[in-house]
Amino acid sequence: QVQLVESGGGLVQAGGSLRLSCAASQRTFSNYNMGWFRQAPGKEREFVAALGRSGVMIYYADSAKGRFTISRDNAKNTVNLQMNSLKPEDTAVYYCAADSNAAWPERRAREYDYWGQGTQVTVSS
Repeated sequence: QVQLVESGGGLVQAGGSLRLSCAASQRTFSNYNMGWFRQAPGKEREFVAALGRSGVMIYYADSAKGRFTISRDNAKNTVNLQMNSLKPEDTAVYYCAADSNAAWPERRAREYDYWGQGTQVTVSS
């Protein structure tokens, strides 16, 4: 089992940047595909970005393409989400998630086994 702890959320003005980090407890972190999801009030949890075990396979939601960058450091057991050009519609609780089963990183939340507690990102206009 792996514990995930997100950090780096906060309040930022539109056009600003934030870097989210997710620290994993599991020493076999490199065995997991990792994903970032977000959930705004009154909305369903949605996919943001996902990254394969080696960091080669990467997928982004259309809303994240060109603005967000997902990366991982297997030596430090961390996965990061660099968010630039933030918009008010990016306001949500952001969650990182880990999946040990799929052959490639998944966009579907139900494929992920482990979740962090979430970190709030608020973008003011």
